[in-house]
Amino acid sequence: MTMFSKFGAFGAAHAGLAVILGAFGAHSLKDKLPDDMLAVFETGVRYHMYHALGLILVAIIADRIGETKGIRWAGRLMHLGIFLFSGSLYALSITELSLFGPITPLGGVSFIAAWVLVVRALWTSRRA
Repeated sequence: MTMFSKFGAFGAAHAGLAVILGAFGAHSLKDKLPDDMLAVFETGVRYHMYHALGLILVAIIADRIGETKGIRWAGRLMHLGIFLFSGSLYALSITELSLFGPITPLGGVSFIAAWVLVVRALWTSRRA
């Protein structure tokens, strides 16, 4: 299994997990969390799904343009961003501990850097 097929598999697994967590939030947390914390949880789920799909896209792009260093790092950063961004929002919403708040922007920076690398890989590719 190549690194890129692993990104596709990770993306599919993350997408499934995002659906599970979204259902958990809608059904189990709805009456347990304050509205503002439920919104934080839902933001985590939304970005989790966006970047799960992004990982699948990275796998497709890698298959199309080849296994480049930039696209490899894009996949790694999306994967990391899911844990840092969405994971910190899940933890923040459930515990209401503000110490998780400073982690979230690190995940956001990971997401941004990943998308910049995707753009660069596509822009410079001769096969895109």
